[in-house]
Amino acid sequence: MKKNILVIGSSNMDMVVKVPHFPQPGETIMGGNFFMNQGGKGANQAVTVSRLDGNIDFICKTGNDSISKQMIDLFAAEGINTNWILKDKELPSGVAIIMVDKNAENNIVVAAGANGNLSCQDIDNSMEAIDNSDYILMQLEIPIETVEYVIKIASEKGKKVILNPAPMAKLSDNILKNIYLLTPNQVEAETLTGIKIESENSLTKVADAIYGKGVENVVITLGAEGAFIYNGTSEKVPAIKTTPVDTTGAGDVFNGALTVALAEGKDLHEAVRFANKASAISITRDGAILSIPQRNEIAE
Repeated sequence: MKKNILVIGSSNMDMVVKVPHFPQPGETIMGGNFFMNQGGKGANQAVTVSRLDGNIDFICKTGNDSISKQMIDLFAAEGINTNWILKDKELPSGVAIIMVDKNAENNIVVAAGANGNLSCQDIDNSMEAIDNSDYILMQLEIPIETVEYVIKIASEKGKKVILNPAPMAKLSDNILKNIYLLTPNQVEAETLTGIKIESENSLTKVADAIYGKGVENVVITLGAEGAFIYNGTSEKVPAIKTTPVDTTGAGDVFNGALTVALAEGKDLHEAVRFANKASAISITRDGAILSIPQRNEIAE
């Protein structure tokens, strides 16, 4: 029987423009195609869970504006319970300004808006969703004190917390010791430990340093090199080779798919392989939520 997943995090409106290269300070360049679609790391992960047939609830905070209505309509259409989508009376919904260059790399600036006001009191008011969950998936586009509060409650209630530490923020040992699975990318893992990843040996040292802080499982994502699993022993799972179009949201798809697989009872190796397949599909398409695959697109 599939277990229940709760995503707690951000929801933004993404404003995306294709560029030949990223502008230098003071430089104006002519871009190409422009489009808008819903995004935010929390929303991307929640939609991924839903499209991959996970049992999903989603806690986020939007503004009381037209963007909020578009977001709620999208979540409802995706089959996500909207009872826990909260509205801020003063702050606008979050937005992200995204540039994607000719190599499919991206630069992103986020204006948090209401995401930055998702409070511990909001979590208290949404306790039913936490009680009903087995896995809780979070990121760091909401206040760090709220993340810490959820982890504390989740630990007391015996829930498994998966934390995607992006965008990077300082994480206390009290946070790390209560995390079931941490999923940094290479840069985030280096920042967490102060160790530069330059070889397989240093990669293991970085993972072991994180593991030594009490994290039960570590998965370091390495882009085109795949992912590195560490929980006392190590294993590298290769990426699926593909030609990227837009890498925006790929990490979110990976995390959502990983959580779905674990909730279905797959072991960590199988779950990472499944997540690699889902994220590989997503980078062949434009956008974040627009790029997320359906379950029937992933060969198992």
